[in-house]
Amino acid sequence: MNHRNLTVAVCLSLTAPGVGLAENRIDTQLPGAPELAAYGDLPVGVRQLEMMNPDQVNIIAIDPQAEKPAELPRYDRPLTVELWYPAATGASGDKTLKAYLRDAKTEVSLEGRAMRDAPAARPDAPYPLVLISHGYPGNRFLLSHLAENIASKGYVVASIDHTDSTYRTQAAFGSTLVNRSLDQLFVLQEMADMAVSGAPMAGLYDAENTGIIGYSMGGYGAVITAGGGVTEASVAYPWGGPHGTLGIHLAGSETHNALPDARVKTAIAFGPWGMNTGFWDAEGLAGVQIPMMFIAGSQDDVSLYENGVRAIWEGTTGVERSLLTFVNGGHNSGAPMPAPKESFRDDADLGFNVSGHYTDPVWNTARMNNISQHFVTAWLDLHLKGLAERGAYLELVEESQSGVWSMNEDGTPKEDHTYWTGFGEGTAKGLKYEVRAAGE
Repeated sequence: MNHRNLTVAVCLSLTAPGVGLAENRIDTQLPGAPELAAYGDLPVGVRQLEMMNPDQVNIIAIDPQAEKPAELPRYDRPLTVELWYPAATGASGDKTLKAYLRDAKTEVSLEGRAMRDAPAARPDAPYPLVLISHGYPGNRFLLSHLAENIASKGYVVASIDHTDSTYRTQAAFGSTLVNRSLDQLFVLQEMADMAVSGAPMAGLYDAENTGIIGYSMGGYGAVITAGGGVTEASVAYPWGGPHGTLGIHLAGSETHNALPDARVKTAIAFGPWGMNTGFWDAEGLAGVQIPMMFIAGSQDDVSLYENGVRAIWEGTTGVERSLLTFVNGGHNSGAPMPAPKESFRDDADLGFNVSGHYTDPVWNTARMNNISQHFVTAWLDLHLKGLAERGAYLELVEESQSGVWSMNEDGTPKEDHTYWTGFGEGTAKGLKYEVRAAGE
């Protein structure tokens, strides 16, 4: 075990008393975690849902080298969804999640706090709904640390397995390009149908008050769902959507103009992909219609940073948006769960160490997860729950280490105190948080 892995193991033993080092914990809370990273007071349940989106274009059945057929092949598109939700008081259940690794062949156990198939809570008012969309490839458990964390604070979280884009179903990239946003909105509609009067989950959540969290290609999909249209050049890429099928998301097209859903109130995109390969321009990004938070590593070598995520953030000029940067972090900044112990091995088929799909060369994953949990909580509480006091956690000096810690003996801040709200003394380092208003 190298020094970094040892550090992670020690942190797990310190933060999960009685838990053996062999477990793959997704609920680690480090001693220096910011305030809003902490789990909420609600018990959490988790269950698996199976959905079927009928009569969709079957992208992987299209031969891009052949002449365009008169009728594109169609199929009923299956989607598996993992649902995290506030559970009834006193509920119990198995707290183990079964998930496949990036190698698509190793199934591992993840240990968290959510109880399998626990009865749902019966709240006085329905909780907001949040959709989670993984990268390419990925699966519905990749952001499980975040899903169960925010569920404990009063959210219902539906994390999607995107067909043709998971570790075990990875297929032609064009399917991901065309289907990612369509999957998000289909799952939203299915969840809305499940919440109607008389349904088993009626009253648990409000699909009219929904947020989306996307990572990498999930972030790409979130930008489209938010109103960002893609470029003509990207529609024509020979390696993209075959025979112009990506045209449904073309900026200014009738199909894309009809896509945004008023039920989606905000979106959070971790390392969103696409600017690096010409999918976005000023016209397309100006179409984003809802407040967005972007989270990125300044050394992202997949989506890129200056000419990638940061450029997307700068281009969404029609809305209020923020950018949280992990300085020197890579593409995995803030989103993936801690690497399971079984992933620390080289894989001949992949050509790299499996753990590299989850880890970062500079940042500790659990620390990044805690920081993400903190900022995501503040952002969603503000935009989905209307908790104005959360704004204090998002009104910060841009450079975290530039904040001044200046407190009175009674623990109240002095006038010159500018340290990041919610961070303990000396714990806000290596981060940058920037905000732009609509029109900027």
